[in-house]
Order: sequence, then C-alpha cells, then structure tokens
Amino acid sequence: MNNPKNYDELELRRFGRAITELAQGQHLSREETKELYRQILLAEQPDLQQGAFLAAHMAKSPTLDEIAGAWEAQMDYDVETIDPPLPGPCADIVGTGSDYLKTLNASSGAAILAAAAGAYVAKKGARAATGVSGASDIFETFGVDLKAPLSQAAQALTAHRLCYIPGERFLRSGWGRLIAVMRFRTIFNLACPLLLPCRPTRYLVIGAYSADLARQLVNICREIGLAGALGLYGQSDQHEPDQGMDEVSVCGPTLVVELRHDQITEYVLEPEDLGLRRYPYEKIAAQGDTYQNALALLKVLSAGTNGAAADFLAANAAAVLYLLNLAPSWPAAVEQARQTLAAGKALDTLRSLVAVQQGNSRHGEEKLNKLLHQINSSTTLIAWN
Repeated sequence: MNNPKNYDELELRRFGRAITELAQGQHLSREETKELYRQILLAEQPDLQQGAFLAAHMAKSPTLDEIAGAWEAQMDYDVETIDPPLPGPCADIVGTGSDYLKTLNASSGAAILAAAAGAYVAKKGARAATGVSGASDIFETFGVDLKAPLSQAAQALTAHRLCYIPGERFLRSGWGRLIAVMRFRTIFNLACPLLLPCRPTRYLVIGAYSADLARQLVNICREIGLAGALGLYGQSDQHEPDQGMDEVSVCGPTLVVELRHDQITEYVLEPEDLGLRRYPYEKIAAQGDTYQNALALLKVLSAGTNGAAADFLAANAAAVLYLLNLAPSWPAAVEQARQTLAAGKALDTLRSLVAVQQGNSRHGEEKLNKLLHQINSSTTLIAWN
C-alpha cells in the first residue's frame, strides 16, 4: 500500500495508544472513532498500525457509537455521492452477503420491480464476494456501464425512479485499498452496507446473514439517523434456523426488524402472511454463474411469469413498497409488485435504466437485447415453476 512517508511521531503514538485501549476493552466516542478511521481511510498511519487497529476493534466488539463513527468517516472521506432533487422519498435495498443459502439476486431484481411499481430506488452494490454473483455483476450483464459517471445514475434516478451505483465507482481509494489485502472481518463489513452514495436516500431495506446481525444493523440505522429501515433474515423449512438467507424468504419464515418513527419493532412473516405459497429452496437457489442468474431475473422481469422466482422478487420488492408507505400492508405490497410484473412495467424500467447508464456507447442496450433474445429462444433450458 502507498502510505505517506515522514509520519508525525506524536500522531503515531496517539494512534498506538488507541490500539492498546481497544485491546484492553475500552470504548471510543463517536468523534474519536471517526477521526481514527479517517486516518486509516486516508492511509495516514503505517500498514502495521492500521491492521492492528482494525483487528483490535473487532475483537473488542464495536459499540453503536463506534460503528456510526466509522460510517461517518467513510461517508465523509471515502464515498462519492449524488444528490438529485427528488419529489418523493428514496430507498435502497441491499444484502450483506455471507449468508448460508445462496439465492437469485433478490435485491437487484427487487430494486427494478419496486421502481417500476412507483418507488424511487437508488440501488448500490458490488461484485460478488461470497456468492455466485453480486449486484454489479448482474447489472453489468444487463448492460449498465460500471465505469459511467455517477451523474448518469442521478439522471436515471430522476427520470426513471431507478439507478444503480456500483461500489467500484462510488468508493474511493480507502476501502478498495484495504479490502484488496485483508482477509478478516472489520467494522467496514458492518458499515459498508449502510453507506448512502445517494444523499436523498433515507430508507433502507437490508438483508442480513443472521438474526442478530439484522437487529444490529437496524439499530445502527437508527443511530445514523435514517427515517426508516427493514432488517431481513429469511429461513428455509428444509434447513436449520441459522442456515438462512439475507432477504425475504418464500421457503419459510422471515424475521423482520422494522424501524419507523425512531421506534424498532420485530416480527416474523410466513409466506402465507404475504399471500404467497411456500416453495422449496431449490426453486430460488442461485444458478451456476452470473449469466444464468441474470437470465433467471430477466425471465421474471420480462415475462411477468408466475412461480417461485416471480414470488421471490415480488416479496422482496414489497419490502421497499411497504417501507415507503406506497402500500398499506405487506400483502398489499406483494400484490402491487405482482401486478407490476404482469403489466410488463419492470422490463420497461430496466430498459430505461440501461439506456441512461450504458456509458457513451449503445452497447448496453445491445447486451440487454441479446439476453432477451436468449430468453425467447428455444435453447434456454431453465425450470421456472
């Protein structure tokens, strides 16, 4: 890593003292945490000090104040943002990854569907880290240019209620430099899913790989001042309770941790509570590679099909619609999403997104049309019921 030379001895000692205090179990204030993480993100400390601090902090178990401080440091020093004027509330939908059950890219498909149903959705994501395909892999396959200026994302959101903001584009050097060489969990694994590269975003749907993490993330959402949030942890009747998925499940119960009006409530939703049937996990399991996962999502978004994959996307899009009060209840939100699929509006929204965020060429629309042709050809061998 490229660290500055000629470190200030006083700052080195102060930073080293903070490492020792963390190792002894002492807590930091939100302001102290922000300053220390600023130094890490901007590489103002040697590699050895940075790594020791990150490890000691996770070993201690960070407090909410400390996680909020690290989040603020990322937002202020490592995140490029857009700030388009929107006439209504805006949400993001994202999963943490690292879940046991790998499924179709629910948050990517749900973002498109929710926007088609009337929500403003500033979807962020990144390439796959723990699953078959990440959001950036999927949207790139659809035709989005991950290197396009973020001004194009702002334009897409304003005009079509949907944009995709890749982590590869909105994160500056700090986190990218660190994640390239680290192979252990840090506070950034908690803070990064909560980053807001679109400033108007005040609502967040976030899937978690465990029930405890869903609760922790929603508490952090309250700490950083979000207007509303849903933490989701889905399960499958075929698996153990700790072997779940970071989205709304149509295979078993889903724990929902809900933040509204600064109050947090917790409840469990069964598929039948949403007006849906219960499916075996295999019906929504991830396909073998990014291309097949993209085809699976596009099959639903373009054809308005019925079945497990369609209900899975509808249930997760419903989380956005319900959180933004665009539907009075979870079942009503699911029905709204299903009707949007049936009307073909989801594909229209995806086409509009790609048209704006394909960079300076027309290659994005060509890629999307090739995928659609593949779906319509007789050689597509995927089961859809």
